[in-house]
Amino acid sequence: MQYKAVVAALVAMAFAGVSYAQEFNDPAEFKKQREQLSMTPQGPEGKPWAQHLGDGMVDAAKYKKDGPVTICFSNAGIFNPWRVVGMHNLQAEAELHKDRIKELVVVDAEGKDDKQISDIEALVSGGKCDALIVSPNTTAALTPAVEAACAKLPVIVFDRGVATKCPVTYIHPVGGYGFGITSGEFIASKLPKGANVLALRIMPGVDVLETRYSAAKNIFDEAGLKVIGSEFTASDRAKTKAVVEDYINRGEKIDAVWMDAGDTSTAALEAFEDAGLPYPVISGEDQQDFLRKWQKDKLTAIGPSYPTYQWRTAILGALDVLDGKQVPGPEWILPQPAITQDTLASYIDERMPPLHYSLCGCQDLPGYPELWGGKK
Repeated sequence: MQYKAVVAALVAMAFAGVSYAQEFNDPAEFKKQREQLSMTPQGPEGKPWAQHLGDGMVDAAKYKKDGPVTICFSNAGIFNPWRVVGMHNLQAEAELHKDRIKELVVVDAEGKDDKQISDIEALVSGGKCDALIVSPNTTAALTPAVEAACAKLPVIVFDRGVATKCPVTYIHPVGGYGFGITSGEFIASKLPKGANVLALRIMPGVDVLETRYSAAKNIFDEAGLKVIGSEFTASDRAKTKAVVEDYINRGEKIDAVWMDAGDTSTAALEAFEDAGLPYPVISGEDQQDFLRKWQKDKLTAIGPSYPTYQWRTAILGALDVLDGKQVPGPEWILPQPAITQDTLASYIDERMPPLHYSLCGCQDLPGYPELWGGKK
C-alpha cells in the first residue's frame, strides 16, 4: 500500500471510532483521580516534574542504549500559550543533558491529525530516532499511528493520551477528571442550587479536555446547577469574548464561567466589564494575566492546573527509558496542584509575560526567565 493510502486508512480507522473509541465519562476513573488529587507524591522534594503518584513501575531494560542518543518529538502543535511555555521547558531540559542527547528532533503537526500521523511515520521509518516522544493532537486519530511506532522503538506519550497501552509510559498530571473536579467543586461551593454556569471549551475529541468537562458537568448536575451552554472557542480570545457577549445580549444570567483551559479567561471577563455587569465566579488556570486580574479585582476564582512542568518529564522519561531504568508506568502520574485564594500571591511574578504559566517548574532551567519572555 502506498504511503498516502496508509495515512488515509489510519485516519479513517481512527475516526470510525470502532476499535479506538474512548469513554470520557468513566465513574471509576473519576473516583480514582479524585483520590489522586490528595495523594502524597513520591520523588525528590520540590521537583514535581520528577515525582510520581502511586507505586506502578515498568522495566525498560530492553530499551537500554549506550552512548549519545537521538530523541524525536512529535508535537501536536504550538497553538496556544500553554504549549509555547511547554516547548521552552522541553528544549531547555534537553539542554541540561547534552552529554547524553546527541540530537533532539522536533516536528510540529500544526494541530492537524493527518500531518501528525505522517510526521510519526516519517520519524519511525527514518531510522534516526532512538526514542519517540508523542504529544497527540487528538486521542482516537493518533492511536493507530502510535501503535505502529511502538512496534519499532520505545514510545513515550505525554500531555494528551491515546487509546492504547503500547507506549512504555504515558506521562501526565492527575488528569482531566481531576481538573474538572477541582474547578467544578469550587464553583458548586460558591453558588446556590439553580444558578447558571456557562462552559467554555477549546475543542472536541481530546481526552484530557473531554474528561475535564464530563467531571465538572457531573458535579454541576449533582449540585443542581444549570449549564446554560457548552461552547467551543478554539482558544481564541476574540471568539471567547464574543460567545460570552452573545449570552449576555440574549438576556442569559451567567453566575459562573467554567473553562476547560484558562488561557482566554481574561477575555471572558472583559465581556462582563463591557456590559457593566459584576464578575461571575470563574475557573481559569495558572497563567499570569488571569492571576493578576484575580488579585487586582478580587475575583471569586480558582486556578486548576495541568502543569507545564510535564514537558520536562517527557525528556527525563525518554532518557530513563534509554538508560534501561525502571520508570513509573504504565502511567507516570504527576501531582496536579491548584492555585487558590490562599496561595495566589506566591504564583504571581511580574517579571513574566501575561500568558506565562506559573506552574512551569522552569525557574531552574537554562535561559530563564528571558527564554520564556520574562525580564530579569
